Amino acid sequence: MKRREFVTLLGSTAATWPLAARAQPAMPVIGFLSIASRAAFFGDRLRAFGNGLKEEGYIEGRNVAIEYRWAEDRDDRLPTLAAELVHRQVTVIVAAGSPSSLAAKAATATIPIVFEIATDPVMLGLVASLNRPGGNLTGVTNLNVEVGQKRLELLRELMPAATNIAVLVNPSSPAITEQFMSNLRAAAPALGMQLHVLQASTDHDLDTAFAALGQLRADALVIGPYFFFNSHREQLVALSLRHAVPAIFIYREFVAAGGLMSYGANEGEVYRLVGIYTGKILKGANPGDLPVQRSTKVELMINLKTAKALGVTVPLALSGRADELIE
Repeated sequence: MKRREFVTLLGSTAATWPLAARAQPAMPVIGFLSIASRAAFFGDRLRAFGNGLKEEGYIEGRNVAIEYRWAEDRDDRLPTLAAELVHRQVTVIVAAGSPSSLAAKAATATIPIVFEIATDPVMLGLVASLNRPGGNLTGVTNLNVEVGQKRLELLRELMPAATNIAVLVNPSSPAITEQFMSNLRAAAPALGMQLHVLQASTDHDLDTAFAALGQLRADALVIGPYFFFNSHREQLVALSLRHAVPAIFIYREFVAAGGLMSYGANEGEVYRLVGIYTGKILKGANPGDLPVQRSTKVELMINLKTAKALGVTVPLALSGRADELIE
């Protein structure tokens, strides 16, 4: 090749480099929005979410990026955080929990949103119907609110004489509280139980609520499904032991931290499904055409060491049905 031809070829090739660089597709970005703090958002959930993405061919840092926004248990921060993700022009928003889902919906009508909630998304106003969500939202629901009757039945099996039951809820999440309490109130009379509602949305409220247990002479305590409670699980476990009240929690992490018993959704399965739906949308699926999924896997955990400390004898039939026992 002559020198003039080589220089001409090199020049024309160099001129195409910027165009080639611009032609490469940008890595899609997932915006992950949660009312919780990062420390309180159980790691198993994020791992399960990553596994769901992987099933659809996406791996964080390789062919998809994830930007996290944590509200640190402050509802008032959610609109700003959701707006940040919209301004960032993320490809899809994953909203963990009802408050985050409502904030994401209010922030955008165009960016796809995949929610994870324990309440009815139609009643909450997130979607038009479960089978045909329409709009830019779809997601996964779990049974954490609906299995309230089963939690009361487990308490009855564990403590046959228990009739005075306290229920701890978070008034800052009225949608969850309404459905959660409705389910429990419907089940309590048949079991001969009387319910007493205690409220807590701050650290001080937790101390006040547990101080009221003695006045109520509560036989047992049911803890509601709130991210605020998740971020205070060690405090809640310590308070239940200090006040010697048998408590049933929603999530396994409470039992691992020393709580007596938990019965609730298998959160690993829930967030795996969220990851799968997110991956499908990254591939081009329309969220409005993806039916809302319901995760039906639930799990029972019992801490036998804590039961002994509380003077509670766990029946063999109950311990035999547990998915996991801590001794």
